[in-house]
Amino acid sequence: MVTGTGTAADPDRTLSARFARDGFAVLDGALAPAEVDRLRAETVAICRGERGRVGRAPALEADWDDDAVLRRHLCVHYPHKLSALVRDTLCHPAVVAALTQVIGPDVKAMQSMLFIKSEGKPGQAWHQDEFFIPTRDRSLTAAWIALDDATVENGCLWVLPGSHRPGVLYPDREHHDPRYDCTVELYGFPYAEADAVPVEMPAGSVLLFHGYLLHKSPPNSGRHGYRRALVGHYMSARSLLPWQPPGPGEHMGQADFRDIVMVAGQDPYAYKGIAAIREPYLRPDREGGCDR
Repeated sequence: MVTGTGTAADPDRTLSARFARDGFAVLDGALAPAEVDRLRAETVAICRGERGRVGRAPALEADWDDDAVLRRHLCVHYPHKLSALVRDTLCHPAVVAALTQVIGPDVKAMQSMLFIKSEGKPGQAWHQDEFFIPTRDRSLTAAWIALDDATVENGCLWVLPGSHRPGVLYPDREHHDPRYDCTVELYGFPYAEADAVPVEMPAGSVLLFHGYLLHKSPPNSGRHGYRRALVGHYMSARSLLPWQPPGPGEHMGQADFRDIVMVAGQDPYAYKGIAAIREPYLRPDREGGCDR
């Protein structure tokens, strides 16, 4: 079980060294309790539609309480396009300080995801984020902010330490396991389930992990409550992001997804401008809703 940034055996290892070795690192207490409380309240406002339209969102009854509203949602994609608070959290100083250590001085974000995951809601099967978000330089890094205590019972992330180091994207297949949302799973990798470790951490902590790290999350099997998390995906601003086909007359090597938020340093491709490409939407359960 992983619960913090270091171990008794290597308390002096730097964040970047641990990240390079394991493919992940935990930032204990990165967000203050008051910041977490505001993000929880903002989650309710987003799910109620008070911050703007969420595509595919379910119809809500006017008399539903907050609990009933939250349980109708699993994952909202791109909440930073609805909420100034979420957008500001993408640039949280504690997160950015860590990102610049593991990515470099120039960092951009291209995606945010708000997971609610009440009891009984599914997790995600083994996958690598780089499978979905193909960075040119393999710098993709997730910052997974726990808005509730993440535990084995409520479906915390499990990781395969060091699985990022080969730099290989493993084959995928469709699956029909009801424990997992998003119908794609990766297989054929040289790691066993016994190699996996759960990353339990308290609310306000942040899990940073590499885009090639194999990870999964089981369902929330708890008897009550949520496993809420706000996730941002980041990469080096010095690299292009071929997340969509090249435009007419554009070479594949020039393809660059420009619906981004700069969070640190300089953007060498600022001359390309910023484009509004993706819109916020609710991922439907068990419909392969992961962005591809």
